[in-house]
Amino acid sequence: MSPVTIGAAELAALLDGSAPPVLLDVRWRLGESDGRQQYEAGHLPGAVYVDLDRELAAPATPGAGRHPLPEPDALQAAARRWGVSEGRSVVVYDDAGGLAAARAWWLLRWGGVARVRLLDGALAGWRAAGGPLATGWPGPVPSGDITLATGQLPVLSADEAAALARGGLLLDARAADRYRGENEPVDPRAGHIPGARSAPTGDNLDENGRFRPPARLRERFAALGADTAPAVGVYCGSGVTAAHQIAALAAAGIDAALYPGSWSAWSADPARPVATGPLPG
Repeated sequence: MSPVTIGAAELAALLDGSAPPVLLDVRWRLGESDGRQQYEAGHLPGAVYVDLDRELAAPATPGAGRHPLPEPDALQAAARRWGVSEGRSVVVYDDAGGLAAARAWWLLRWGGVARVRLLDGALAGWRAAGGPLATGWPGPVPSGDITLATGQLPVLSADEAAALARGGLLLDARAADRYRGENEPVDPRAGHIPGARSAPTGDNLDENGRFRPPARLRERFAALGADTAPAVGVYCGSGVTAAHQIAALAAAGIDAALYPGSWSAWSADPARPVATGPLPG
């Protein structure tokens, strides 16, 4: 797997070069409207705004969760609208440490785009490095010609996630209070998948919103059992921040599968058991 992140200085050099990457701005937060206003107020020059709810997910259903994977044809059409082309690299970013942008990172890699990276430190890191910002809404973007071949990263069904929680390692990337069942702001039931271990996504980042060094990430995931587990999977609320966890695992040299429906699908099925408290259950 190619590198997961790119620093602001390296990105600036590439943007000044002869083959600049496609830049995708993925501003999104749970419970908020889309990030268009934030994008218009300031974005990396040349970046294309990506609507997570509409372009990085299919319509929500109880069985598939709040952010089902988009249909392959729809994802390819969106990627071409963004200007993604064969042989051209892609850099994705947001204003939240990559927690939303990782969804685009994962989907494009799932679609076979190998050269896609997350901007380390996100928008704040770019600003801290003195990177310029553009405002307003840009003109039309030249269409890309990318042909996606989805299925290049592993996914889990609900049954497979349940089995992995018992026979491998299933990580819950949500905040610890949601894992314990103390707080559930959006989904039908509170708690976690029985056997899953709590691994909040925010712990992948340092105090500056940058990914922790690979050695530190390896230590973190080894403490959770990822170094000895026969297989690793990740879920979150709806398959968004779990992608960030998979990116952190990849940076640590560990492959992991995504349960796309995540807690939003699991908790909507009354036949699925729920555990609460700090232990896997």
